[in-house]
Amino acid sequence: MNLMNTNKHYNTLDAYYKQKYGKKVAKISLNANLTCPNRDGSKGFGGCSYCSSAKSGDFAGKPTDSIIVQFNKIKSIMNQKWNDSLYIPYFQAGTNTYADIEILEKLYLEAINASDDVVELAIATRCDCINEKVVELLAKINKIKPVQIELGLQTSNDKTKLDMNFGYTNEDFIYAVNLLRENNIEVVVHIINGLPNETTQDMLNTINFVNSLDIQGIKIHSLLVLKNTKLYNDYLTNPFHLLTLEEYVDITTLQIRKLNPNIIIHRLAADGSLDDLVEPKWTIKKLVVMNEIDKNLRLLNAYQGDKYND
Repeated sequence: MNLMNTNKHYNTLDAYYKQKYGKKVAKISLNANLTCPNRDGSKGFGGCSYCSSAKSGDFAGKPTDSIIVQFNKIKSIMNQKWNDSLYIPYFQAGTNTYADIEILEKLYLEAINASDDVVELAIATRCDCINEKVVELLAKINKIKPVQIELGLQTSNDKTKLDMNFGYTNEDFIYAVNLLRENNIEVVVHIINGLPNETTQDMLNTINFVNSLDIQGIKIHSLLVLKNTKLYNDYLTNPFHLLTLEEYVDITTLQIRKLNPNIIIHRLAADGSLDDLVEPKWTIKKLVVMNEIDKNLRLLNAYQGDKYND
């Protein structure tokens, strides 16, 4: 797939959805108030080192509201900006395949039936919370509306995974992706640049690992140090290097050039709650980050995948 143009030298999500559906598609972030095996003791406590109390759902709906209420509240706000959009309910906060199958099925069906203009369902989860029973349910929903599973990889470096208390391995990740793809379910992978002690080569190795898998989308962003996280305490005790904007732009440009040219890039910059963000401050200006990446690619006359086979 090639959705690139003179301005965007990579496959953007906006262009992908406009080609697929003929109009703007917006995601509505939902909070089903589900926990995580890395918080409830199944795998560990406290979650991944960088994870906030909002369980990576800082901009999702209120968990005290029903799924329908969350959807309608956020949709009404989005309608003020885009009044002719299609929508994707997005279970963002927590681990959204980590509950009894009956509970998950009820949540998923509520979401896809929330409005006639819902076109897909997006679900964020962990690779170690993908199993045959879960995938059987996802395949069932996928026959009603396309399902997109977002899996947090963050890095292919297993030492970093241990240091950050992720609680899963590359083997767990490969198993989950293969099981999902065997059932024709779209996979989007999250990666983080600038994890403590990682080199540029580590971050390029993560792209090589991603390229080895049958995935359809990727989200890339920088590490955020947020208040009230283990990472924040570690940073206060023993400050580690955080990527500068220039370093992030250069590394992400290299990753885009190495990335399989058929993969859709869903995100290139992070969103962090301003109340909780400690560093890096440059991430606040998300559009600036994206524009700098675009400028760098144009300056180099570089495109997604032009170094894919190098």
